[in-house]
Amino acid sequence: MVPNDDHQYTGIVELLLHFSWTWVGLLAGNNESGEKCMQTLQPLLSSKHICLAFLERTPQASYAYNNLPLLYLQVNQVIVKSKASAVIFCGNSASILALLPMLAQWEGGNVAGTPMRKVWILTAQLDFIGTTYPKRWDMQVFQGSISFTVHSNEVQRFRDFLQPLNPFEENGDGFLKQFWTLVFRCLFPNSNMEEKPNGSCTGEEKLEELPSSDFEMSMTAHSYSVYNAVYAMAHALHNTLLHRYKQRAATEGEMQELPKLQSWQLHPFLRSVSFNNSAGEKISFGENRELETGFDITNLVTFPNNSYVRIKCGTYLELHIMGGKDPILLYVLNCSHAYSNGKVPPHSVCSPSCPPGSRKKKKEGEKFCCYDCAPCPEGRIASQKDMNDCIGCSEDHYPNKDQTQCIPKTISFLTFGEPLGMCIAFLSLLFFLLTLLVLVIFAKHQDTPLVRANNRDLTYTLLTSLLLCFLCPFIFLSRPDRVTCLVRQIAFGVVFTATVSCVLAKTITVVLAFMATKPGSRMRKWVGKRLASAIVLTCTIIQAGICTVWLGTSPPFPHFDKLYVTGEIILECNEGSAALFYCVLGYMGFLAIVSFVVAFLARKLPDSFNEAKFITFSIMLLFCSVWVSFVPVYLSTKGKYMVAVEIFSILASSAGLLGFIFSPKCYIIVLRPDLNDKQQLIRRKQ
Repeated sequence: MVPNDDHQYTGIVELLLHFSWTWVGLLAGNNESGEKCMQTLQPLLSSKHICLAFLERTPQASYAYNNLPLLYLQVNQVIVKSKASAVIFCGNSASILALLPMLAQWEGGNVAGTPMRKVWILTAQLDFIGTTYPKRWDMQVFQGSISFTVHSNEVQRFRDFLQPLNPFEENGDGFLKQFWTLVFRCLFPNSNMEEKPNGSCTGEEKLEELPSSDFEMSMTAHSYSVYNAVYAMAHALHNTLLHRYKQRAATEGEMQELPKLQSWQLHPFLRSVSFNNSAGEKISFGENRELETGFDITNLVTFPNNSYVRIKCGTYLELHIMGGKDPILLYVLNCSHAYSNGKVPPHSVCSPSCPPGSRKKKKEGEKFCCYDCAPCPEGRIASQKDMNDCIGCSEDHYPNKDQTQCIPKTISFLTFGEPLGMCIAFLSLLFFLLTLLVLVIFAKHQDTPLVRANNRDLTYTLLTSLLLCFLCPFIFLSRPDRVTCLVRQIAFGVVFTATVSCVLAKTITVVLAFMATKPGSRMRKWVGKRLASAIVLTCTIIQAGICTVWLGTSPPFPHFDKLYVTGEIILECNEGSAALFYCVLGYMGFLAIVSFVVAFLARKLPDSFNEAKFITFSIMLLFCSVWVSFVPVYLSTKGKYMVAVEIFSILASSAGLLGFIFSPKCYIIVLRPDLNDKQQLIRRKQ
């Protein structure tokens, strides 16, 4: 009625993992039990990444310690000098008896160069209670040791059963006198022994006055197992007889005497036994005919008089044996007596833990538990200690400075709320108001000779186009989405093409108007509003056609660039087709070059209606400096700065047209109205 030993070994491994002890020693008895322990534990430890600092067997030694030199050498060279703070011992009391003198000397600090004391992890086979040797042992060796014991519980009225026991009762237990002599160190009157250490036994000795190292008043593990075994057999026997009685009563009538049973006839009934004992625990067998129980984990506390007590500090159960879902339950309450300072568990590792932000780097030629710590490479993190490898962050996260966690990247795009966006919005609004002011001035003085001589309707169209150009940056200063990505480049392309077309139309109109003044010229039929309107409309429709093809084949769309900038996700408009985007810019550049060429050729026309010099300077300044430099800068930037470059190019070119073309006219209209009359224009022409 004891659990399977294999479950105990699994529990030892779980206990080591609980305390993070990955560098341990294993000392096994030189017998069949020790061999089984070694063969079972080694693969279990390896599978859980726990290394053995040493693996030793206790030598064959007699209780007279005739092999002390050999034991001393082994202990000194292996156990004592090992850095492992936790040592597993597999074996019975006799296996470790020969080692106790050396261990006591070592634990007492008498061996030079020894490290801190060890924490012994003991199996259920090593039972100090009931042995004939404990008084010869120095139990201080096992102070704080953690021991696995067969599960037990407090059985009701068991203490009441023990208290009245008396070895002088006639019908008492025959072994009671021998036990009484051993634990109370006294002799009975008829004893043949001459030596009486503590006098004669009187029968007035009390079992409850004995230290727990000699006798425990509660039911111990083996007693509890025997108690359950007796009850299990009683239940099995009862069920067997009841079954046989019913069978014979049905065939032969009432049964007069109990049937004779063979032991094998009890097996099926014993296997199906299930009952609750007086301690309230359910006793039953599992599918493999194993008792459904676990192990208690106890902490051994020793005292200067060589006595000790066991303090239960945990429980180990294998729940798949007990019908549970989880395979293992290790419940450790407080095994603080195993701590050297009573507060912090000792460390039993080959190498110190690698902190978060670093990874393990295996040492060549050593076990995998021995390693160096290497910092994580750039772009990777280790969020926990003792990670075997660093991991990379997802595309929408990036490592923090210490490379211990992944931080969500912020989404970056140009907005009104940042200084750059505010500056752009301010400039756009300022130029918009200036253009609106120029438009108001021209509208108020539309009948003056200067305004009429500069093709009034075409001037209004140009100013309106410039107004729209200065409003275009506001489309760029918003979160890129499907609509804004479609509108921003198309609106800018069409509106700015209309602006350049107006400049081209004004230049061509000036040239044709001058040529029409010559006698017999055929150019008179081309001069008029229809020509300027046709130029503006035709050029704008061509650009609109290019934009339509762009939208129909590969339209712009919002795109998240997660790799360009560390810590940011750039939300931008992907142009879709770079070729069509540069076709739009190239077409505007073509119109600007044509305007520049025509204006340059017409620069020597009479001043009365000649704007060529101003157009020449504006086109040369803008499209030879601004837009030529725009392309490489645009290609070398990303995100909000790429958008800002395009916006500043729009503002600079539009402001240049506004300033070079309209500032001289506004100067005359507002500050020199005396020059704004027909006589002055004729005089300037002559």
